Amino acid sequence: MKLPSALIVAVVACGFAVAQQAKPSQSTPPQPLPALNTPEVHSDDSVTFRFRAPNAQEVSLRREGVPDPLQMQKDENGVWTVNTAPLPPDYYGYSIIVDGQRTIDPYNSLLKPNLLSTENMVHVQGPPSLPWELNDVPHGEVHHHFYHSAVANDDRDYYVYTPPAYDPAAKTTYPVLYLLHGYSDDASGWTAVGRANVILDNLIAQGKARPMIVVMPLGYGTMEVIRNGWGGLANHPEVREQNLTKFREALLTEVMPKVEAEYRVNKDRSNRAIAGLSMGGSESLLTGLNNLDKFAWVGAFSAGGLPDSFEKDFPGLDAKANQELKVLWIACGTEDRLITANRNLREWLKQKGINHTDIETPGMHTWMVWRRNLAEFAPLLFR
Repeated sequence: MKLPSALIVAVVACGFAVAQQAKPSQSTPPQPLPALNTPEVHSDDSVTFRFRAPNAQEVSLRREGVPDPLQMQKDENGVWTVNTAPLPPDYYGYSIIVDGQRTIDPYNSLLKPNLLSTENMVHVQGPPSLPWELNDVPHGEVHHHFYHSAVANDDRDYYVYTPPAYDPAAKTTYPVLYLLHGYSDDASGWTAVGRANVILDNLIAQGKARPMIVVMPLGYGTMEVIRNGWGGLANHPEVREQNLTKFREALLTEVMPKVEAEYRVNKDRSNRAIAGLSMGGSESLLTGLNNLDKFAWVGAFSAGGLPDSFEKDFPGLDAKANQELKVLWIACGTEDRLITANRNLREWLKQKGINHTDIETPGMHTWMVWRRNLAEFAPLLFR
């Protein structure tokens, strides 16, 4: 039986209406929240930090170099804010504490990489005379290398800074500084946070430092020390010893031969230096002072994890070392919790008749101290 055309139209229309009613309603997509201007550095070098957390009960700012967190205040839009006093020009690490949990600032892409607690950084810009400020000078290059470590039984990396005008095809050779990071940092610490390449660029351009190659390796002999968390060095003496011993082996038998095969470095001990911060400071002392046939220049910045028995860890070290050491430079901030251990080491060296330079500066256990340490130490090298 053939249906009337009018009836067919009515049936189709009815079906379309039913289908429309059965189709899920299209909800309006949520509107993106406006971006926050944070951190905002003002003309007087004070800084405003903002963080959006409408449901949080308490939010605070923890800033590098400040022992106590700064409490933030919430407005009607759920944005928490705090203002600092004017800050000396520098790079400052910081994190946001939300109801007791540390987090990073999602509106700030300037990160401070770390294996245990990544943070953000804020740059309070200073004059061009500051060694870590980027200037219109010839720049070196930073090279990133990867390799498998048979000593540590893992895959790891290291960075190499080559100075301006470095030419791998030329006959010119360069002295080399092995520059070590601290506990919880990764191999990028001295470039990403310490600004080592910028500092060297500026010092070389000003004629204050000799052109040099800087090697920045991963500073762990075993990654178990990191898996143990913040107490990895202090609370696990066996792992600490393994970490220091295997790091020294990896540096001497793996990293150094690779660098000397791939770069035009002077292999004479008088053209080889080692220095580092915190854990890297102890590694520099233990590696350098126990291998004076390989290193003539040794520096330690806020050395951490120093051995309990200096006699045990520096066997045979005595005043004869003065004939081989060009510089032994030991620095620490006066507000650093490690100042006592560093003073004890310097007193022991004094009793042994070993020449060294004592440096104490204002400051805590922070990158603000270590950038300045590098800027003062590098000009002394290879003279």
